[in-house]
Amino acid sequence: MANKIYFSLSETKIGDKKNQFKLIAWSTYLIGVPAWIVLLIGKNDWIAASIEAGGIPAMLLGLYKTFYKTPASPLVELAVKYITYFAIAFGVFISVQHYGGITSISQFLEIGVTLGFLMGSYLMTQHNSNGYLFFVLMNLSMASLMFLQDKNILMVQQLVSLLFVIYGYSQSTKTQS
Repeated sequence: MANKIYFSLSETKIGDKKNQFKLIAWSTYLIGVPAWIVLLIGKNDWIAASIEAGGIPAMLLGLYKTFYKTPASPLVELAVKYITYFAIAFGVFISVQHYGGITSISQFLEIGVTLGFLMGSYLMTQHNSNGYLFFVLMNLSMASLMFLQDKNILMVQQLVSLLFVIYGYSQSTKTQS
């Protein structure tokens, strides 16, 4: 949630202050990933767990681009894209093997988490505020998944995080006008 707070607040800042908030946002993403991976694997949410792990290179890319204020090389961008694709394929494969296909609502929610996370993170690394809209999908899907698994505190955390995502999007569209 902290990452979304910092992303949303960055939209109200300019110059170096905006950059500092984005650096903190990308860093808090990286700090929170291990706990989510452990939690998701513990619940056999293989698709979501693999995309969290596979999203680390995209987060590092966002951190790099924000810190150096320069684009990454095309080779690095391509490597991040393929690592992400591999993570998705791996997670779906493991999930299909574990459940015997795409057979549960939790798997569909994991797909929503995956799509929202991937597209949201990618668009944010491109400094495209539409990434917030995909984070809405991610937060709603993850909140629903946590509700189904009786993880009510984590569900509430996702819903509070959603408020910051909406705020960030709102602020980003104001600054683009």
